Amino acid sequence: MIFVTGATGILGRMIVLELLKKGKNVRASKRPGSNLKDVRHSYGFYTENPEDFFNRIEWVDVDFDDLDSLQNALKGVDEVYHCAAKVSFHPHDEKEMYHTNVKGTENLLFSCEGSGVKKFLHVSTIAVLDIFNEKGELDENSEFNSKEEHSAYAISKHLAEMEVWKASAEGLNTIIVNPGMIIGSGNWGQSSGDIFPTFEKNGFTFSGGTSYVDVRDVAEICIELMEKNAFGERFILISENRRYAELGKQIRSQLGLKEAKILTAFQLNLGRLANILFGWLIPKLRIITKSNIESISSLNTISNQKIKKEMDYQFIPVKDSIDFHLKNYINDKKLNS
Repeated sequence: MIFVTGATGILGRMIVLELLKKGKNVRASKRPGSNLKDVRHSYGFYTENPEDFFNRIEWVDVDFDDLDSLQNALKGVDEVYHCAAKVSFHPHDEKEMYHTNVKGTENLLFSCEGSGVKKFLHVSTIAVLDIFNEKGELDENSEFNSKEEHSAYAISKHLAEMEVWKASAEGLNTIIVNPGMIIGSGNWGQSSGDIFPTFEKNGFTFSGGTSYVDVRDVAEICIELMEKNAFGERFILISENRRYAELGKQIRSQLGLKEAKILTAFQLNLGRLANILFGWLIPKLRIITKSNIESISSLNTISNQKIKKEMDYQFIPVKDSIDFHLKNYINDKKLNS
């Protein structure tokens, strides 16, 4: 039995589907209020018989604060894919992110002790990578630099990684993957599913960029790494480093919208000043922090050479990924209009 946490998220649901395609038995965690209809619907984008696969999932409500709940979920389980996380760049979510991303991971790993779990894959993020190599790139050896200013999200994911490395040192077979921004279908407007609504709603963008990867690539690689027993390693999973404006142009043109304007550093710093002065009064301003401005104004080159060499893997180009998932987004909009 394989246990997947965060199974209603864009990545978790895809890992579940790919495992089911391989004939595996999958137990999937959810919250009591999770939208399983969205998961079932999104499977229609990836397979011709979504109902058959969806009906094979053993869903279980899991409380990550309750060790008994976690231990029950792990009964008969020998592999865990830990995808559950709170993703936010808003300071008011700091406590929730620490609670979900750090304490949740710590409790899950503690519950694995004395269970039948033999393999544990943890989904982290490129946001924890700091120190550039001699080529001026970030790679798997780019350690987190605690002296730099970070978002609360990056800090929480770094601390979660520390829990995984600790469990690894104590004998658990672990793998860490660090995906870039995941492009996928479904869960529109939440976490990674927010990419298309964000570019649609906002007529502005930023001068920087980030690294992107298709959800199908991440799911496939995660499963293959577990099958290869690539323990004690971390792997960056990205397809390409791209500017926000580039992606925005592709998305907005297909939605029939005019090109987004790029906000200058001066305009962003005016927003930061407004946050300092009026953030207590206007909650929306609080997201304009120094670390967030630096993040959206820069484009770091992140290397995917390790995974390409390890698996001889060819990633889906970002343009093709956007075309595929944007078509699903547009079709869903028509369906719900």
